[in-house]
Amino acid sequence: MKHRLALVIALFCLNTAVLSAADCDTVDVRSDGGRFRFEGYSGGMLLHTGYVQSRKFSMLSPDGSALTDMVLRGAPVGIGGALRINFGAHLRIGTEGYVSTLYGRNGSYQKVGWGGVLADCAWERGRWTLFAGATFGGGGVTNLVSSSSDHDDYLVEDGSVLYRKYAFMLLSPFFGAEYAITSKVHLMLKADYLCNLTNWEDDYVSGPRIYFGFMFCH
Repeated sequence: MKHRLALVIALFCLNTAVLSAADCDTVDVRSDGGRFRFEGYSGGMLLHTGYVQSRKFSMLSPDGSALTDMVLRGAPVGIGGALRINFGAHLRIGTEGYVSTLYGRNGSYQKVGWGGVLADCAWERGRWTLFAGATFGGGGVTNLVSSSSDHDDYLVEDGSVLYRKYAFMLLSPFFGAEYAITSKVHLMLKADYLCNLTNWEDDYVSGPRIYFGFMFCH
């Protein structure tokens, strides 16, 4: 139910962004492109953290006996970037990609890498720009967990370590704000939720991530 609710929210956010971009722009259609005319582009690098958590799962020994039940949780750290093209007064379309790592005890970690196509709707208010949208794409998970850390179908290699890799498709709703330090440099803060659409395993961590960085506008 959790990931279904997140999917509904993501689809609603994406639909709202696209429809708002089409309806809010009051510029008349003209020979120069009208409401969807090219208005420049922006790109930059972002750092992120947040709070993520997996479901409860069990690590099994090679003979099938359960070693321990655990839940992965904590604050991930990561880096990535985005490139966006502005169309008209509100619509922005582009791409973004990130790597996010949650570190645990005894060398354990879960690394999630993802990227995709984004669309959002932006509203300028003086030096501030508010925006909301979503990213659709794909990603991959690498999970290395020691049995001494925190479902029933995960096999522990050598009786002590769980190592798994799998891919998934994603939809990530987001919202945020930019502050124009200059006309070319914006400070950006945003939040998102990474919805795993196709392969939501029990050891997959999910939760809000907070991004901050700079966007360079042209």
